[in-house]
Amino acid sequence: MAIEMIPEWMAGLEDEDLAFMKKFVLASGSLKEIAQQYGVTYPTVRLRLDKLIQKIQISEEVSGDPYIALVKRLAVNEKIDFDTAKLLIQGYKKVKGE
Repeated sequence: MAIEMIPEWMAGLEDEDLAFMKKFVLASGSLKEIAQQYGVTYPTVRLRLDKLIQKIQISEEVSGDPYIALVKRLAVNEKIDFDTAKLLIQGYKKVKGE
């Protein structure tokens, strides 16, 4: 795949996230197998997958609003947590009347 064809949501992920995705696919989606590979518990892998899903969901939500884009970037870069980002965006939209 040419670099210009990489989806924006994927380009925004860290190398560690991409490596996790690769292992996940190669393990046919078996979180149990991934846990063994990383030497961690199943709940730890599940939490990591959930965070990765949140990163992708936030990056997929298109927004032309600079404030919302900033909040999403902060969440994706783990400067703020995803629940806080959602609350900030919801509050902002409420104030704007959306």
